[in-house]
Amino acid sequence: MDLRAMRYFIAIVDQGSLTRAAEVVCVAQPALSQQLAALEKELGVPLVQRGAKGVKPTEAGRTLYRHARNILRQVEIAGAEVRVAGTDVTGMVAIGLPTTAAAAFGMPLIRVVRARYPQIRLQLFESMSGYISELLDHNRLDFAILFRDVPSRAVELERLASESLYVVGTLPVARGRGKARPQASTEGATVAIKALADLPLVLPSGSQGLREVVELAFAQAGVPMNVVADLDSLPFLLATAREGLACTVLPASSLSEADSEVPRHLIVPELRRTLSLCWPRALPRTSAAEAVAEVLRELVAGRIAAGGSLKPPPMADQ
Repeated sequence: MDLRAMRYFIAIVDQGSLTRAAEVVCVAQPALSQQLAALEKELGVPLVQRGAKGVKPTEAGRTLYRHARNILRQVEIAGAEVRVAGTDVTGMVAIGLPTTAAAAFGMPLIRVVRARYPQIRLQLFESMSGYISELLDHNRLDFAILFRDVPSRAVELERLASESLYVVGTLPVARGRGKARPQASTEGATVAIKALADLPLVLPSGSQGLREVVELAFAQAGVPMNVVADLDSLPFLLATAREGLACTVLPASSLSEADSEVPRHLIVPELRRTLSLCWPRALPRTSAAEAVAEVLRELVAGRIAAGGSLKPPPMADQ
């Protein structure tokens, strides 16, 4: 099995069609079909299922696809590292940022990297944390900033900061007591987590880091949750709370000045989530990725020093 065969197979899976894949890799379709047949013969298993709507990978094909992408990525990294050895830091750096982290650090990161490392090309992916985690697990990113506190077999992490979580929304309305005047959004307002039992909530879906933090806290406190909708959209979460349809749980960094009138209460005992720098264990760290990661560390440290919602990270054993 050579690199060309891997590239051809990746194109077949990505396109879902031998005809389209042949166009992408610029070979005749019969030749591509022969390459696929030779690969299946070499490995001794069928790699795709052919049907009227195209081709789909088998379980063996999905396994090969995952490994092939990783291998080609590492070959690309190795070539870039060799070419730039002894020269200025350069290369592509793919980074994943959840929406709130992108809002806080995206533009400052681009600005500093452009000034300090003009030969580095950034590729930024902004999405909900569940999708960013998926990209990271499949080695599609050099690293990511995620709100998670536990490493895994595929990902190692470095804790950078933490922030408190608030219940956002008008509590009397959310508890079904009828229309009420909006509550004052005072800085020191608090609510006990036990008082949130059965409170109608809208939260990100189960694959998102924030949802995991909230579910764990409620479970540890023995408080029943009443999630009425899963919303993987920060604007929808805020709009639902603003309209008094349900409450949500968010950090202060997710609330803009426009949301200053939306009631919020700090959850006590204090509930915090951890902001971490996450690296895929299967990929080598390039000098360019290390340089960009150091810029992010500086930006986060600057936010902590300036005060506000970001605080130092918890100790490793907490």
